[in-house]
Amino acid sequence: MPPNPRSWCALVLLSALVTLPLWLLSLPAALLLGPMLAAIVLGVQGQRLAVPKPFYSLAQSLIGLMVAASISLPLLSHLLADLGLYLAVIAAVLLASSLLGWQLARGPWLPGTTGLWGIYPGAASAMVMMAESAANADVRLVALMQYLRVLLVALSASAVAHWAAPVAPEPSAPLPLDLGGLVVTLALALALSWLGRRAALPSGPFLLAMVLGALVQLAGGYQLTLPPWLLGLAYATLGWHVGLGFTRSTLKTARRALLPMLAAIGLLMALCAGIGYLLVHFLAIDPLTAYLATSPGGMDAIAIIAAGSGVDLPFVMAMQTLRFLLVLLLGPPLARFLARRLEGKTPLSGG
Repeated sequence: MPPNPRSWCALVLLSALVTLPLWLLSLPAALLLGPMLAAIVLGVQGQRLAVPKPFYSLAQSLIGLMVAASISLPLLSHLLADLGLYLAVIAAVLLASSLLGWQLARGPWLPGTTGLWGIYPGAASAMVMMAESAANADVRLVALMQYLRVLLVALSASAVAHWAAPVAPEPSAPLPLDLGGLVVTLALALALSWLGRRAALPSGPFLLAMVLGALVQLAGGYQLTLPPWLLGLAYATLGWHVGLGFTRSTLKTARRALLPMLAAIGLLMALCAGIGYLLVHFLAIDPLTAYLATSPGGMDAIAIIAAGSGVDLPFVMAMQTLRFLLVLLLGPPLARFLARRLEGKTPLSGG
């Protein structure tokens, strides 16, 4: 179905109306949350819109380059020194996710192994794709549960960052735009988004841009140029992509399972916040940094919120990226292992 220009105009206008009060309240990631909420409204009302894949990939690349711009050699050496800490925290999150998914799959709320695939954090698109080939799982409910998690984490993390962030310094005068640097950065983002779409890795454009962008900056001494208006467009694109995944049909399918889904996601967020508290208590890590580092995805949304909150962005993204990779590596085998112990469970109807 060809895109409806009138619907896109309505989405842009509603996004602006929702974003403005969030912006005036100085809410972190207002340019992400406003478009996301506007897209949910139109998606649930039946507007059949979808962000074209090249634009979504480009937005991911730009956000990855934003993270790359904050990375330096001293920070990398510091992060490598704490690798054991990251792995221990990520293992705890993965264990908590598996236990929650096991309880959901054993209960009467979700069909088959849907809860197992739906609860794993930080790799929404990967879990949805893998659930398509899994026996006894409803991929529609997996997708809804994954994107509900992304939405709720983005909203809660943004609210926490708003209230817990340190007082921001007075804004300095904007630097003159480096037009040449902007052209090179855009060319790099376009190339990496193209490569990322062809890589056999979910969120490939984001991960490639973050890693290769950091290499370009560190090895070549080149400073990436990302003006606020360009990042704002990337944030809005990501918000639309997530929000438009919520439709009336998926909500209708999930009406019986919605409360257990929300309860499981809320419990996972609380467990991750508890792990963050341990980081604060035993390692004296800044509370907001610990909270964002342990929040259960999505990785690109957390990057946006962390970038606007004055926290230790490399620490947050190191934790988020390592968890993303370990969920990709260990999540499917864990889900299949647990699913084999639930083979006798009768699927529920989707209505």
